[in-house]
Amino acid sequence: MTEAAATDLPAEEKPKKSKLPLILGVVLAVLGGAGGFMAVKMGLLGSHAEEEPAPEALEEAQLPELAPAAFVALPPLVVNLPGGDGRRFLRFSGQLEVAPEHVEEVTTLSPRVVDVLNGYLRALEPREVEDPTALLRIRAQMLRRVQVVAGGDRVRDLLVMEFVIN
Repeated sequence: MTEAAATDLPAEEKPKKSKLPLILGVVLAVLGGAGGFMAVKMGLLGSHAEEEPAPEALEEAQLPELAPAAFVALPPLVVNLPGGDGRRFLRFSGQLEVAPEHVEEVTTLSPRVVDVLNGYLRALEPREVEDPTALLRIRAQMLRRVQVVAGGDRVRDLLVMEFVIN
Protein backbone atom coordinates (compact mmCIF):
# COMPACT_ATOMS: atom_id res chain seq x y z
CA MET A 1 0.00 0.00 0.00
CA THR A 2 0.99 3.46 -0.50
CA GLU A 3 1.53 5.94 2.19
CA ALA A 4 -1.56 7.91 1.34
CA ALA A 5 -3.71 4.82 1.55
CA ALA A 6 -2.26 3.92 4.93
CA THR A 7 -3.23 7.31 6.39
CA ASP A 8 -6.79 7.02 5.13
CA LEU A 9 -7.43 3.85 7.09
CA PRO A 10 -8.77 4.48 10.51
CA ALA A 11 -6.12 3.79 13.08
CA GLU A 12 -6.92 1.59 15.93
CA GLU A 13 -9.17 3.77 18.04
CA LYS A 14 -8.33 4.01 21.69
CA PRO A 15 -11.33 3.84 23.93
CA LYS A 16 -12.11 7.21 25.50
CA LYS A 17 -11.57 7.39 29.22
CA SER A 18 -14.65 7.97 31.22
CA LYS A 19 -14.94 11.31 33.01
CA LEU A 20 -17.28 9.82 35.56
CA PRO A 21 -14.63 9.33 38.30
CA LEU A 22 -13.48 12.95 37.92
CA ILE A 23 -17.02 14.33 38.12
CA LEU A 24 -17.86 12.03 41.00
CA GLY A 25 -14.71 13.17 42.88
CA VAL A 26 -15.55 16.87 42.43
CA VAL A 27 -19.16 16.36 43.55
CA LEU A 28 -18.07 14.39 46.64
CA ALA A 29 -15.46 17.04 47.53
CA VAL A 30 -18.05 19.83 47.31
CA LEU A 31 -20.57 17.83 49.35
CA GLY A 32 -17.93 16.97 51.97
CA GLY A 33 -16.86 20.60 52.29
CA ALA A 34 -20.46 21.80 52.59
CA GLY A 35 -21.25 19.09 55.12
CA GLY A 36 -18.20 19.96 57.21
CA PHE A 37 -19.06 23.65 57.15
CA MET A 38 -22.62 22.98 58.25
CA ALA A 39 -21.49 20.62 61.02
CA VAL A 40 -19.19 23.27 62.47
CA LYS A 41 -21.73 26.04 61.96
CA MET A 42 -24.45 24.05 63.75
CA GLY A 43 -22.07 23.09 66.56
CA LEU A 44 -22.03 19.38 65.84
CA LEU A 45 -18.23 19.40 65.71
CA GLY A 46 -16.37 21.01 68.58
CA SER A 47 -14.72 24.29 67.82
CA HIS A 48 -11.92 25.74 69.91
CA ALA A 49 -13.55 29.15 70.13
CA GLU A 50 -15.89 29.43 73.06
CA GLU A 51 -18.82 31.74 73.06
CA GLU A 52 -18.42 34.88 75.12
CA PRO A 53 -20.34 34.75 78.37
CA ALA A 54 -23.10 37.22 78.94
CA PRO A 55 -22.18 40.34 80.96
CA GLU A 56 -24.30 39.07 83.85
CA ALA A 57 -22.24 35.89 83.99
CA LEU A 58 -19.05 37.92 84.22
CA GLU A 59 -20.38 39.79 87.24
CA GLU A 60 -21.35 36.55 88.95
CA ALA A 61 -18.05 34.79 88.20
CA GLN A 62 -15.91 34.41 91.27
CA LEU A 63 -12.23 35.02 90.80
CA PRO A 64 -9.99 32.86 92.94
CA GLU A 65 -8.48 34.66 95.87
CA LEU A 66 -4.83 35.48 95.51
CA ALA A 67 -2.50 34.22 98.17
CA PRO A 68 -1.23 37.08 100.29
CA ALA A 69 2.18 38.21 99.16
CA ALA A 70 4.88 40.54 100.30
CA PHE A 71 7.91 41.73 98.40
CA VAL A 72 11.48 42.06 99.59
CA ALA A 73 13.50 44.49 97.48
CA LEU A 74 17.03 43.49 96.58
CA PRO A 75 19.71 46.14 96.27
CA PRO A 76 20.73 46.89 92.67
CA LEU A 77 23.67 44.85 91.41
CA VAL A 78 26.19 46.01 88.82
CA VAL A 79 28.57 43.37 87.49
CA ASN A 80 31.31 43.55 84.91
CA LEU A 81 30.74 41.08 82.07
CA PRO A 82 33.85 39.21 80.98
CA GLY A 83 35.11 40.21 77.58
CA GLY A 84 37.95 41.74 75.67
CA ASP A 85 37.32 45.40 76.38
CA GLY A 86 36.09 45.11 79.99
CA ARG A 87 33.55 47.89 79.45
CA ARG A 88 30.35 45.86 79.41
CA PHE A 89 28.28 45.98 82.55
CA LEU A 90 25.09 44.26 83.61
CA ARG A 91 22.80 46.17 85.93
CA PHE A 92 20.21 44.10 87.77
CA SER A 93 17.59 44.90 90.36
CA GLY A 94 14.77 42.70 91.54
CA GLN A 95 12.33 41.81 94.25
CA LEU A 96 11.53 38.55 95.94
CA GLU A 97 7.91 37.49 96.32
CA VAL A 98 7.44 35.88 99.72
CA ALA A 99 4.59 34.95 102.03
CA PRO A 100 3.97 37.73 104.57
CA GLU A 101 5.01 35.52 107.47
CA HIS A 102 8.47 35.00 105.91
CA VAL A 103 9.35 38.64 105.20
CA GLU A 104 11.62 39.05 108.22
CA GLU A 105 13.44 35.77 107.61
CA VAL A 106 14.08 36.53 103.94
CA THR A 107 15.11 40.11 104.72
CA THR A 108 17.62 38.76 107.25
CA LEU A 109 18.97 36.40 104.57
CA SER A 110 19.19 39.08 101.87
CA PRO A 111 23.02 39.44 102.13
CA ARG A 112 23.33 35.74 101.29
CA VAL A 113 20.82 36.15 98.45
CA VAL A 114 22.78 39.10 97.04
CA ASP A 115 26.00 37.10 97.32
CA VAL A 116 24.64 34.10 95.40
CA LEU A 117 23.10 36.34 92.71
CA ASN A 118 26.29 38.37 92.40
CA GLY A 119 28.34 35.21 91.94
CA TYR A 120 25.95 33.83 89.33
CA LEU A 121 25.73 37.08 87.34
CA ARG A 122 29.52 37.49 87.32
CA ALA A 123 29.92 34.02 85.84
CA LEU A 124 27.67 34.78 82.86
CA GLU A 125 29.29 35.01 79.45
CA PRO A 126 28.22 37.85 77.11
CA ARG A 127 26.86 35.35 74.57
CA GLU A 128 24.57 33.89 77.28
CA VAL A 129 23.10 37.30 78.02
CA GLU A 130 22.59 38.30 74.38
CA ASP A 131 20.35 35.33 73.56
CA PRO A 132 16.69 36.45 73.08
CA THR A 133 15.48 33.89 75.62
CA ALA A 134 18.27 34.67 78.06
CA LEU A 135 16.19 36.58 80.59
CA LEU A 136 13.79 33.68 81.13
CA ARG A 137 16.60 31.18 81.59
CA ILE A 138 18.68 33.51 83.79
CA ARG A 139 15.66 34.38 85.92
CA ALA A 140 14.88 30.69 86.47
CA GLN A 141 18.50 29.98 87.43
CA MET A 142 18.56 32.93 89.84
CA LEU A 143 15.25 31.91 91.45
CA ARG A 144 16.52 28.39 91.99
CA ARG A 145 19.66 29.68 93.68
CA VAL A 146 17.65 32.05 95.88
CA GLN A 147 15.34 29.23 96.92
CA VAL A 148 18.32 27.09 97.88
CA VAL A 149 19.73 29.89 100.05
CA ALA A 150 16.46 31.07 101.60
CA GLY A 151 14.56 27.81 101.63
CA GLY A 152 12.23 26.67 98.86
CA ASP A 153 9.06 27.36 100.83
CA ARG A 154 9.99 30.94 101.72
CA VAL A 155 10.56 32.51 98.29
CA ARG A 156 7.80 32.09 95.70
CA ASP A 157 9.16 34.12 92.83
CA LEU A 158 11.89 36.45 91.67
CA LEU A 159 10.65 39.58 89.94
CA VAL A 160 13.11 41.24 87.60
CA MET A 161 12.73 44.99 87.88
CA GLU A 162 15.80 45.97 85.87
CA PHE A 163 18.09 43.97 83.59
CA VAL A 164 20.24 46.30 81.52
CA ILE A 165 23.44 45.62 79.63
CA ASN A 166 25.65 48.66 78.99
